[in-house]
Amino acid sequence: MPLHGQAAVDQLLEILDLKQVDAATFVGESPQTGAQRVFGGQVAGQALVAAGRTVDPSRFVHSLHGYFVRPGDPTEPIQFSVETIRDGRSFSVRRSTAQQHGRTIFFMSASFQVREEGLDHYLPAPVGVPAPDEVPTMADWVRRYPSRAGIFAASPQAIDVRYVGVPGWVPPGDRDASEQQRVWMRVNGTLPDDPLIHACALTYASDLSLLDSVLSAHGEVWGPGGVIGASLDHALWLHRPFRADEWFLYDCTSPSASGSRGLANGRMFTEDGRHIASAVQEGLLRRVGERK
Repeated sequence: MPLHGQAAVDQLLEILDLKQVDAATFVGESPQTGAQRVFGGQVAGQALVAAGRTVDPSRFVHSLHGYFVRPGDPTEPIQFSVETIRDGRSFSVRRSTAQQHGRTIFFMSASFQVREEGLDHYLPAPVGVPAPDEVPTMADWVRRYPSRAGIFAASPQAIDVRYVGVPGWVPPGDRDASEQQRVWMRVNGTLPDDPLIHACALTYASDLSLLDSVLSAHGEVWGPGGVIGASLDHALWLHRPFRADEWFLYDCTSPSASGSRGLANGRMFTEDGRHIASAVQEGLLRRVGERK
């Protein structure tokens, strides 16, 4: 049975707790879930851990930009090498590269900043969105569509994911087109207070449903009878302090899809409406059975 609750969160923390080889080299492992490739949010979160461990703790990550170059092998350790690009009076910049079998599978630039005061505003959160306890849990969806649950039913449930609409992995024809994809999320347990851990957990979660908004615009679904996909690049901006183990609304849309690629935007809001983060991702999307 897959892990749930705090047990799954503890496993996620183990995945993010990289082994340090030297001042700029770290090694991470992947959970053995039967997946054919490493989940993109995992390698991005681990790359951010590696970068963050080389930065003064008084500086907090505010943005990251990463490229998924090759599929990761979940049966092999991942080596992360961190390059110090800059350490200024207010900002630190790192480049974190993930490698397996001597080849790069992912690389990221991440920027860290000291806390500063300044202008402060944000657009309001969506209104009329049901609360997390008013929408189905992932377990509810799995019971409804057991034949489509796939890796969701077998993977550790470290993130509590609750779709306001219909998930993208239901059977073809069971999902109407919608301009918005909204999902409530939180780490399904308690995290330590370290802000870097919360940033890494949010990075992990930000890859769970973002590309789904591209399919949502067309009423399309993942898997047989639908679409297969892979993340190409991912960017995340962290605007305000937050806890990833408290509910946040992931409000996602897709402004464009063409050339077998889809672009997705996401905004994250706390339950009280604070805008804590923004994400942008482009993914490769092809009909099942098309060329690899």
